[in-house]
Amino acid sequence: MKHRFLAKYLIETALAPAAVAEVIAGEQSSGTFLPVPGETDALKRRARARVEEVVLLDRVAEPSLPGAAGPKRRTKGGGRRRAEITLSFPADNIGANLPTLLATLCGNLYELREHSGCKLLDFEVPAGFRERYPGPQFGVAGTRRLSNVFDRPLVGTIIKPSVGLSPRQTAALVRRLGKAQIDFIKDDELMADPPHCPLRERVKLVMHELNQLAGRTGRKVMYAFNISDDADEMLRHHDTVLAAGGTCVMVSVNSVGFSAVARLRRHSQLPIHAHRNGWGMFTRHPLLGLDFAAYQKFWRLAGVDHLHVNGLQNKFWEPDDSVVRSIQSCLDPLPGETAVVMPVVSSGQWGGQAPETYRRTQTVDLIYLAGGGIMAHPLGPAAGVRALQQAWSAAIQGIPLADQAARHPELCATLAHYGGRRQP
Repeated sequence: MKHRFLAKYLIETALAPAAVAEVIAGEQSSGTFLPVPGETDALKRRARARVEEVVLLDRVAEPSLPGAAGPKRRTKGGGRRRAEITLSFPADNIGANLPTLLATLCGNLYELREHSGCKLLDFEVPAGFRERYPGPQFGVAGTRRLSNVFDRPLVGTIIKPSVGLSPRQTAALVRRLGKAQIDFIKDDELMADPPHCPLRERVKLVMHELNQLAGRTGRKVMYAFNISDDADEMLRHHDTVLAAGGTCVMVSVNSVGFSAVARLRRHSQLPIHAHRNGWGMFTRHPLLGLDFAAYQKFWRLAGVDHLHVNGLQNKFWEPDDSVVRSIQSCLDPLPGETAVVMPVVSSGQWGGQAPETYRRTQTVDLIYLAGGGIMAHPLGPAAGVRALQQAWSAAIQGIPLADQAARHPELCATLAHYGGRRQP
């Protein structure tokens, strides 16, 4: 498959799955619903997608999505069949073009009446694609080098309240967190460049605090400034952060799109922290959208260095098994990649999930964020930072949290305050 793109889908249909796979292959390459002039046998041999494999799965009684066609005649077994199908697309159909790759793998196939469910599970690109889209620039190793944190997760937080703080108030909070030896701080996805907290002023005041702290400690806290904006503005925002001595920029990737992120990657001298807010609309339905294994590849190709993966025992809908798979998919190197994207664990994290996260993933190559888990700590945000560090130290060493808490008042207060949540 040296010169072809591969894509694997989960489909559900009342028709023959192999026939539906052929419909998708035609719709997403050289065919349409009727023969057209110019669609010669030679053209189809050169440009049509191929069905490489159809693996039949279970049957279900009712369609997962509305608007699908029913069987033309009663099928043996009744109901609807699910199947995994693998298609391949000629490289010449797409070239090295990330938006067109998305249109090919995730375009009108979702609209087809022939199925009642379709989800992109994974895909592979030819080696030549890497010449234009080399992937992360910093990834795990570069992030560790800039933050000077090794052999454990980067422990961090999100500025809270999400919106409403002035630049001066934000900088004051950063000063407290920096003194507590936090590794990483990020803007909330809702905070970009609003009138009440302009990015340029926020960068100036926050970096003043972090540069002063670095001068005393020899270690600079990584702050991910949210530069999400129109593409040209993002480049200017990046340069503002770089000039102030910042070491990270953040982008709400689903909001700005592949082209803007790829353009930022070519321009950037800083790690790109990718926030996936809005991700649920692409994946929450089990028979629609994209699986995270496919989703994260698109953004790695675009060039992000960090990518949010949710967290175990999170505040959202996602099961722990799915989060674990997401972390693993980020850390699996892609062919031709020179840096591996760093998973960002967040969402309702407070330290109690650290032992289970480590047990199930066996990795410390994480950015581990707690918003309320740090900012709402009963002894204050600085104690929240120390408690999270203590929890992860216990997880790595195999020390029960209760034993660790007996020696550390910050973790003890954490367990007492957040102990109503499930603990591993």
